[in-house]
Amino acid sequence: FQFFWLSLNVWLFGKTFLLYNQGLQYYYLHQMLGLGLCVSRASASVLNLNCCLVLLPMCRVLLAFLRGSQKVASKKTRRLLDKSKTFHVTCGVTICIFSVLHVAAHLVNALNFSENYNEEFVSLNAANYRGEDPRKLLFATVPGLTGVIMVLVLFLMCTASTYAIRVSNYDIFWYTHNLFFVFYMLLMLHVSGGVLKYQTNLEEHPPGCFNPNKTLRQNLTVPKAFEELFPGYTTEPFPEDLPVPEPFVQNSFMRACAEEPKFQSHFPETWFWISGPLCLYCVERLYRYIRSNKPVTITSVISHPSNVLEVRMMKDDFEARPGQYVILHCPRVSALESHPFTLTMCPTDTKATFGVHLKVVGDWTERFRDLLLLHSNQDTEILPIFQQRRYPKLYVDGPFGSPFEESLNYEVSLCVAGGIGVTPFASVLNTLLDGWKRYKLRRLYFIWVCRDIESFCWFADLLCMLHNKLWQENRPDYINIQLYLSQTDGIQKIIGEKYQALNSRLLIGRPRWKLLFDDIAKCNRRKTIGVFCCGPNKISKILHKLSNSSNPYGTRFEYNKESFS
Repeated sequence: FQFFWLSLNVWLFGKTFLLYNQGLQYYYLHQMLGLGLCVSRASASVLNLNCCLVLLPMCRVLLAFLRGSQKVASKKTRRLLDKSKTFHVTCGVTICIFSVLHVAAHLVNALNFSENYNEEFVSLNAANYRGEDPRKLLFATVPGLTGVIMVLVLFLMCTASTYAIRVSNYDIFWYTHNLFFVFYMLLMLHVSGGVLKYQTNLEEHPPGCFNPNKTLRQNLTVPKAFEELFPGYTTEPFPEDLPVPEPFVQNSFMRACAEEPKFQSHFPETWFWISGPLCLYCVERLYRYIRSNKPVTITSVISHPSNVLEVRMMKDDFEARPGQYVILHCPRVSALESHPFTLTMCPTDTKATFGVHLKVVGDWTERFRDLLLLHSNQDTEILPIFQQRRYPKLYVDGPFGSPFEESLNYEVSLCVAGGIGVTPFASVLNTLLDGWKRYKLRRLYFIWVCRDIESFCWFADLLCMLHNKLWQENRPDYINIQLYLSQTDGIQKIIGEKYQALNSRLLIGRPRWKLLFDDIAKCNRRKTIGVFCCGPNKISKILHKLSNSSNPYGTRFEYNKESFS
């Protein structure tokens, strides 16, 4: 996908380059700036397209609506929405690449405006006189100054978006990425300068035509063929060693100029490109602010092993589907910062409670945990609402769609989780516990890989209850549970007699993915199996590769991966 999008942008760059290189309306400007004109305008067209589209994947409400709308009935079309984050990153990388070209071209243009100043075309010049310091064009004009500031803003956003920065200090990424609004405001001002102009009277003044009333001595020489017709205006011979292109002679010198060339600045097309997506994004952010303006009621806080915290809460008129996620914002932790968390429990017709599990890694989650478990030494704290102590205000934005909403729409699904990546599947398992018959899903392969035995305790009760329920309903083959302990010094078990069903499914080591896929394909011949993964990239790449590989049983695997947009 990334290669296709980059190829499309290169094609657009080439088409625009040829337009400005061959267009007659840019003849005089091209004579002054050379290839700097073509490169700057071609890169600008690519930047307009990507600055327009980079905001759309961030319209989470729109994506959630399309994912849950019956108008998007095709499963393949809905799966394209899962690429929203990838598309956003691809557009961002494209903006960075072509911004470098755009800046380099305009640096050359500033130098050419100064050195090639033409007194005959005063309105075409950006410089005020020949030899003017090009730095004045960069720092003393609106297009130049806004361009310099935009380069600095884009540099901060790009460097802070790298994986190393996001992992080491997410706050830097968060705050710098919100500079996008400043970038767009500067972009609006940047295109209003009208530095590059085109000729408007091509019929009255064909580029390079001969003006009998005023010879352009400094820039044009007249061929010998015109010396007899206009002897008073041909003072210099045309260089014999310089070939004159036939179209130039026929179309330009065979016609006399009716008037002086007139130049006009382009209407800033960037406004057309970005105004729509920017307004859509702003309206959505306003809607999300209004929707999440009321704090939720925290009903319980549970501290699980391996630094995992479970928060259960209630909110009026809150509805969500299994696999969706929400964004939590706690002003006492951070005034502006918020983070996405997958729902592990969705509200149903019988209960209004929903919840999330979050792993305490990083400054935000540490401060959030300290506020929730303040003055509490208990691992578990579940209090009736009327006896609740004062929890900090917590605001919930969402829910938003994710690929795991499709896990119930396959007849057979393979769900693979790594560590805390089990959270998207927890809501699916909770939903099946309430009732599985109304869904299309008829067999679920659930693979969970953890480093320590305590991590399985996060959802051990849920897995046992679902296992027992299916046995009572005579459907033990509905779910196939496999738990893998990747790091251990010996044989271990999940403590507790009630977890005996899970202990029999606990395996030491890592899954043998190729054998696992072959076994699933053999048991589900000529079926389409949904593959869902939330875990380390290494596991994700292996599953993606195996999903795309063929098998002798006619089974097709469709790969899906968790990706917060």
